[in-house]
Amino acid sequence: METTHSPALEKSDTSPETCQYTEPTPPSHSVDNDLETPSSDHRFPETDLSCGIVGWDGQDDPDNPQNFAPVRKWGLLGLMSAITFVSPLASSMFSPSASFVATDLGVTNETLLSFSISIYLLGYAFGPLLLAPMSEIYGRRIVLSCANWFFVVWQIGCALAPTLTCLIIFRLFAGVGGSGCLTLGAGVIADLFPVEQRGLATSVWSFGPLIGPVAGPIAGGFIGGTIGWRWVFWVILIVSGAVSLGIEFLNRETYASVLIRRKTARLRVEMGRPDLRSAYDPHGEAASIPRTLATGLKRPIVLFVKSPIVLLLSTYMALVYGLLYLFFTTIPTVFRNQYGFSTGLSGLAYLGIGLGFFLGLLSIALTNDRIMLKLARRNGGKFEPEMRLPAMIFYACFLPISFFWYGWTTDKHVHWIVPIIGMLPFSFGMMGVYLPIQTYIIDCYPGYAASANATLTASRSLVGALLPLAGPKMFESLGLGWGNSLLGFIALAFVPVPVFFSRWGRVIRERYSVQL
Repeated sequence: METTHSPALEKSDTSPETCQYTEPTPPSHSVDNDLETPSSDHRFPETDLSCGIVGWDGQDDPDNPQNFAPVRKWGLLGLMSAITFVSPLASSMFSPSASFVATDLGVTNETLLSFSISIYLLGYAFGPLLLAPMSEIYGRRIVLSCANWFFVVWQIGCALAPTLTCLIIFRLFAGVGGSGCLTLGAGVIADLFPVEQRGLATSVWSFGPLIGPVAGPIAGGFIGGTIGWRWVFWVILIVSGAVSLGIEFLNRETYASVLIRRKTARLRVEMGRPDLRSAYDPHGEAASIPRTLATGLKRPIVLFVKSPIVLLLSTYMALVYGLLYLFFTTIPTVFRNQYGFSTGLSGLAYLGIGLGFFLGLLSIALTNDRIMLKLARRNGGKFEPEMRLPAMIFYACFLPISFFWYGWTTDKHVHWIVPIIGMLPFSFGMMGVYLPIQTYIIDCYPGYAASANATLTASRSLVGALLPLAGPKMFESLGLGWGNSLLGFIALAFVPVPVFFSRWGRVIRERYSVQL
């Protein structure tokens, strides 16, 4: 039976040793001044059988995820965003029911009870270090699928946990699985979208991780207070199972390197050309599986240790994330004890944070790509990742406001609506810091966006898990007014940090470039 090939493959079969293959420039790093779209001369590696290279069948190859129809692109991102909402929802949905767990399981140690809530974020800290590099070796689809079902299965363990120790262990495993969508989303955005659309795409994908922790206590408060704390996990199981099943049927592989690797293996057999090699590995055969795994698993750590800009941005984001979770430690008790809210109603106090998140996300989604394109035009049409960062300067100024506002109004027992409104500036500012950093990392390392994002996720989750353990003691010693003021002064001290990143980010990135 005769095998047919696309026209792009019909090239002369000269010896690979006699040809000179030029790798294409990375996609989407120059911007046309008139069209405000990326230059498309030779963005993607193409098949050249004369050199033994297998790539895309032209720049408009429909199999290239960057060339997918917009409906398909946004549909795939929508699937990722759906599970990315459910996973962070599980991180905080359990927190209002902690008092019911204490009664049911006979727990008297407040620190252990708090740890049963924050242990989930430790799973977020460790999971990305494994899942991100695995996705760059085996592809996004299979790794996301395995992570999702791992997350779903451990909800059963949490719902049936006989002791607090079991609950803590099961929550840890659930967090590891739940970190998959948070980690791989950045990679999927880099796979699907050119640079001038990544700001909007990142905003859509980030809606879940930021709204989930706010919606969780609201839903969890009513569920735990009416039908019991175990039903919190049964509800998460039902929702996550349904979303994971939908992803199983509708999701597609998007990682270019894996797609071309599979295409290369197929053509080697069909054409009898064992010399063929992927355009994403044009210098020789791929390394052995153990070596490839070792290299991939080290990649997030290498980025964190050897790239000062990744280290600094991860540290800054971790600090902001830690402040958010310290904020969370006082909200349920303050509104129950000082304002007489029920367990269910106390969750509604998070609406101030949720509204700020929504306004901040909307603001960034509408302006981030436009600002980048404007700065690129001023730079002769050349895009630089640091063009994402100047917006942070404006938003960082909002972070300290909420701590003083919320802290002293609750300390002085001002009407409950005032401290709820006071939470809004922090969450608004946090979105303006979080999203540009996320998009910046994707732009800097588009081929390894998942690993780069893993360093951000792991560091902020580690701080978010451990720092709140100090919250009750701190507020007990300093009170709500001065305790929150201390956090406000810390946030105020870090306001100049975005100025440093905007001014020196490029110098640091270029001087300490990392070979991955």
